[in-house]
Amino acid sequence: MRNPLSNTVVGLKPSGIRKFFDIVSEMPDAISLGVGEPDFDTPWHICDEGIYSLEKGKTFYTSNSGLLELRTEICDMYERKYGCKYEPKGECLITVGGSEGIDLALRALINPGDEVIIPEPCYVSYVPCTLLAGGKPVTISLKNENEFRLTPDELLSAITDKTKILILSFPNNPTGAIMTKEDLIPIAKIAVEKDLIVISDEIYSELTYGEAAHFSIAALPGMLERTIVVNGFSKAYAMTGWRLGYALAPKLIAEQMTKIHQFAIMCAPTTSQYAAISAVKEGDKDIAKMRESYDMRRKFLMRQFEIMGLPCFEPYGAFYVFPSIQEFGMTSDEFCTRLLMEEKLAVVPGTAFGDCGEGFVRISYAYSIDELREAISRIQSFITRLRAK
Repeated sequence: MRNPLSNTVVGLKPSGIRKFFDIVSEMPDAISLGVGEPDFDTPWHICDEGIYSLEKGKTFYTSNSGLLELRTEICDMYERKYGCKYEPKGECLITVGGSEGIDLALRALINPGDEVIIPEPCYVSYVPCTLLAGGKPVTISLKNENEFRLTPDELLSAITDKTKILILSFPNNPTGAIMTKEDLIPIAKIAVEKDLIVISDEIYSELTYGEAAHFSIAALPGMLERTIVVNGFSKAYAMTGWRLGYALAPKLIAEQMTKIHQFAIMCAPTTSQYAAISAVKEGDKDIAKMRESYDMRRKFLMRQFEIMGLPCFEPYGAFYVFPSIQEFGMTSDEFCTRLLMEEKLAVVPGTAFGDCGEGFVRISYAYSIDELREAISRIQSFITRLRAK
């Protein structure tokens, strides 16, 4: 039989995160700080709404775009929070997690050879999804000294006559970096001048700390008509397993995304959609409670890094820190492997999120404070030995 496999798929690198997950799962007494998943249970009023929908027999397909009531609530929320006005009919699509929204956006936009600018370090799916859609990823290595923000000069240097799309993911996974309104204004100006479409992954939009609340680039002049906002319920509402996200986009683009969704998925899970209505309507207090807890953990880790002399810029978003391990003279993968084998603690190499992540590791603080304290103790023991050599 001739080779049955797609060359593009075969050529994709597996996720750099999975290696450590697989080892930890078979290692007694190991602690993992590698999963980007809230440690909170889904708030009960959200679960209750899902259960109620099952009791009432609401188990049939919804429309391809999702429940109109849910789409209306989402559009109202984005107008209320960011001043972005979207029509529930035609400009909002309910997806199977935010990841599907990213995939749909890229497939709806890319023609073979189109270039997609992807600032790194970043979420692991952007480059593979671009390749699967027939596009060419063009990565920008963001810098620690800029707190991993995208600068106008970096963006301009990456643009060619084949550039079509810019992917922004702030607050950022894995760095925890944010971009304020002031940071985004020059980026938006370039997008308008160079006629770029922006895919703005805002899955961590509710998890920002300090005075810098999230700002959507879609709210800037000229950007609503050229931005696809991707968001979801996994991080803000502790609903990872419910697999529910959404995309907000100009009608011209949203229609084509919905067409792909129609043929590949049909519709997002019905039970999850009913539960999500309660999340949007009544979940602000839940978010505030979880955000306060994450902020406490974030501050704890930053204090401990300072005490042990481990350099780390202060992140103001998501639930990750991205400390530098460059002083130890080993690759991120080597550092993480030895930490796991010697201290039974799993963190993720920075290179899992792009080559420019070399010299850094991602640590999630979506874990209990007791687990974080024990993890810090193990990191301290490990780096003390390394420095003694």
